[in-house]
Amino acid sequence: MTTAPSHSAAVGQHIEPVVLQTDPVLLLRFGAATHNSHRIHYDHQYAGLEGLDAPVVMAQLHGTLFYRAAAVFAGGPRGVVSVGWRNRAPAYVGCELVVTGVVREIADGLVTLDLEERCGDGAPCAVGEAVVIGNAEPVC
Repeated sequence: MTTAPSHSAAVGQHIEPVVLQTDPVLLLRFGAATHNSHRIHYDHQYAGLEGLDAPVVMAQLHGTLFYRAAAVFAGGPRGVVSVGWRNRAPAYVGCELVVTGVVREIADGLVTLDLEERCGDGAPCAVGEAVVIGNAEPVC
C-alpha cells in the first residue's frame, strides 16, 4: 500500500534522518546479496593496496540508504519515483552513515528531495536526490 507523507511537504522542509551503523558482517551479507565480492569491501590489506585506509562501504549501500530516506518521507516504498546519487568520498566499514535531506521543489504532485550522506564524524560521503509522489492515494 502506498500512502502519502503523513504531513504536508513544504520547500525547505528537512526530512527524517536515516542512520545505519556499518560493520564487517553487514557488508559481507550486503555483498553476498548484491553479488559484490570486491576485496576492497572486506580485505584490509587489499584495500590498502588500492590506496584506501581500510575496507569501504559499497556504493550500492549508499543508494539503498538514499532510497530508504525517500521511502520514509513518501510514506512507503511505492511513493518513490526515482533516486540518484554520486559518491564523493570513501565510507569506511565501521562508520555510522547518516542520510539527511531537504525538500527542494514541489511540482505537479511530485516532491524533489536533495539528499546528503555523511559519516558519523561529519565527513561527506555521497550526495543525491530523490523524487517522490507528494499526494499519493493508497494503492491496493
